Amino acid sequence: MTKQEIFEQVKKKQSYLCIGLDTDVSKIPSHLRNASDPVFEFNRQIIEATKEFAVAYKPNLAFYESRGPEGLRSLERTMSIIPKDIFTIADAKRGDIGNTSAMYAETFFNHYRFDAVTVAPYMGKDSVMPFLNTKGKWVILLALTSNEGSSDFQNLVITNKSGESKSLYEEVLGVSKKWGTDENMMFVVGATHPGTLTSIRKIIPDHFLLVPGVGAQGGNLEEVSRDGLNSSCGLLVNSSRNIIYAGSDLDFAEKARQEAIKMRDEMKVLLDKYCL
Repeated sequence: MTKQEIFEQVKKKQSYLCIGLDTDVSKIPSHLRNASDPVFEFNRQIIEATKEFAVAYKPNLAFYESRGPEGLRSLERTMSIIPKDIFTIADAKRGDIGNTSAMYAETFFNHYRFDAVTVAPYMGKDSVMPFLNTKGKWVILLALTSNEGSSDFQNLVITNKSGESKSLYEEVLGVSKKWGTDENMMFVVGATHPGTLTSIRKIIPDHFLLVPGVGAQGGNLEEVSRDGLNSSCGLLVNSSRNIIYAGSDLDFAEKARQEAIKMRDEMKVLLDKYCL
């Protein structure tokens, strides 16, 4: 999927919502647990209820891999029912030497048919390029994540090869943006770091950002949108728990739909205000 095709979906749906499919068997409604594939059935109903408002779905691979072959079958079945015009992200956070990364790229792009995969940048360019070498696919590089421990390393002030002092995440952005383009690279920037998006946009004004941390982790959608939206939207704001676990009874999918509508309605206003 191209950058323009993503933007067309944003305009069509008046939304930049990404829904995280972090499907935990222990948290899905009890009436689904006797299904032949409870995770797939849960995902199927969530997707059916929310696809009108989502421009992306992001399965977190840990929730599938932890269940072995059964979990991977659930993932494969889930991918088969996501509409082709909705962007798909493998939240896998991979990153290894070149030949290993090439196998990861084969797995997520050619076997599971994801549009994008999240990648850790800290082994350098040769660990990222095999993902970028797949035409029509995207790398979403971890830059400034939303978790509490992100400050342990990502905010450290370093002196780079040019003698400049900057935060490590700023160096990651500045160096890695040269590896690809805004047509095949996005960056993860957490919503839990208020005030950083303005400076980040000076480094990467045109790239899409995948933004976790709005909702359950305390990030503010208005602030993220004000500082992060650009002329082609440039944001995919992820919500996982707030939507998929909005309800726990027979009407769980309808509750998820209601939460997705609430986010879409807020995003529509913010798009009109800051982008479209």
